[in-house]
Amino acid sequence: MKNSTLRAWDVVHTWSSLVCTAFLLMLCLTGLPLIFHDEIDVLSEGTPDVGMPGVASSGEASGLLPLDRMLQVALASRPGEVPTFMAFDNTQPLMTVTTAPRPDSPGADMTVMVLDRSTGKLVSALDESGIMHFLLQLHTDMFLGLGGMLFLGAMGLLFAVAVVSGLVLYAPFMRKLAFGSLRTSRSRRVKWLDYHNLLGIVALAWTLVVGLTGVVNTLADPINASWKATELARMISTYSGQAALAPADYGSLDEAMANARKALPGRNPQFIGFPGGNYSSGHHYGIFFQGDTPLTEHLLTVALIDARTGALTASAPMPWYAKALALSQPLHFGDYGGLPLKIIWAILDIFTLVILGSGLYLWLARRRSRRSGEDVRSALPLTREALTREALTREAAR
Repeated sequence: MKNSTLRAWDVVHTWSSLVCTAFLLMLCLTGLPLIFHDEIDVLSEGTPDVGMPGVASSGEASGLLPLDRMLQVALASRPGEVPTFMAFDNTQPLMTVTTAPRPDSPGADMTVMVLDRSTGKLVSALDESGIMHFLLQLHTDMFLGLGGMLFLGAMGLLFAVAVVSGLVLYAPFMRKLAFGSLRTSRSRRVKWLDYHNLLGIVALAWTLVVGLTGVVNTLADPINASWKATELARMISTYSGQAALAPADYGSLDEAMANARKALPGRNPQFIGFPGGNYSSGHHYGIFFQGDTPLTEHLLTVALIDARTGALTASAPMPWYAKALALSQPLHFGDYGGLPLKIIWAILDIFTLVILGSGLYLWLARRRSRRSGEDVRSALPLTREALTREALTREAAR
């Protein structure tokens, strides 16, 4: 590779890293506790861990109260509000019901309640103002809505560019050093350069995966809007021009679920989107089913049920771009391999914090060296393929 080419890659690596470093530091710091959000929620909220009753031949677990009854319990605790979502835990009888003043209310106006379907009791209302919610909002959109999400997506793309350009620069650097070399007896700058390069190459695959899945996650709103404008519109075309149903006209959830299960046997329900929300039309329950294997549990198929009559209108798997979003969300937080994988994710997150911090330190040290007239080329051999053996020797002796 020509020296001019390496210099160009050096510029790309330096500035793509610098522009996104502050935001990546924030994302890594907020992402660390979010990796363990399930465990933290259980400890902080005291949610009971009860076993799932046996599954009846109909596909519905035995000993569970009807969905209509559970909806009544939730609405009784939030008078004047309407249901927006109902979600299920297929490992235990706990479920959530989300209510809001209107079917299309923003997330900030929604209340999420945890109910025990084996007893019909309200367990708790999730705290949407606690520290974990604050960290999630900061991590997701910095409290700026869609604009904040797209901005962080752009920072994620810059981070991917920084990782790839760092890999390009790493090859000539390692030509003169053994893998994993840490020259701890040299200057502080050289030691941090070695730590930066070693941790960067060790965490290379992880940083790319987490960075790119984070970019996909920032596109959640446009992806959902595209699904509604294309796939959903096609499935409900016969309802075009009709007024949206009023909540008082909603029919039985249990009848709707039974008809959806008949259409999609062998799958587990994940959540229901009520009419007028982001995951349904103004006339339908959108019942989303997941696969029953670790590979397919994040791939959703929707059954649209006429909310007035309970009849099945249409069913279809989510399109490829929605599947990409569904797969990227658990992968981003290591949320599909249990606690051991989460611990690995946390360690790699800490590695990334060190990489970002050391990269910032090396850039500042390089600027100070330039101001003092020091020959900085010998401190950063990874940026010059054409360094002579004498120059490399000088660098090693520093």
